[in-house]
Amino acid sequence: QVQLVESGGGLVQPGGSLRLSCAASGSVLSINDMRWYRQAPGKQRDLVAGITSGGSTNYADSVKGRFTISRDNTKNTMYLQLNSLKVEDTAVYYCNAGVEIYDQHAYKYLELWGQGTLVTVSS
Repeated sequence: QVQLVESGGGLVQPGGSLRLSCAASGSVLSINDMRWYRQAPGKQRDLVAGITSGGSTNYADSVKGRFTISRDNTKNTMYLQLNSLKVEDTAVYYCNAGVEIYDQHAYKYLELWGQGTLVTVSS
């Protein structure tokens, strides 16, 4: 079964740093665009950053200059480096990706979500 597994969340003080990881497990042929979203309590899920298979990136204005998205295609893994964290960055962070698999004699495209990892920024 193909799935996205996240790790790296935790509690950090304002100004601190964390690194989130999102790994695709299972028999994946290729991964297209990958994205990080976040959802704060009582708010909608918002796009934080995205990265194409070729490495082009985009960021929400609120995280530009502080967060860095990257990926290692050899490991089917995406990362999000969070620096200069603020209290308002507190949220559950989700990864999202479009993956191609070969299953039951057919090529298939799946839109996958990770289970989420909690980032809490507090003094």
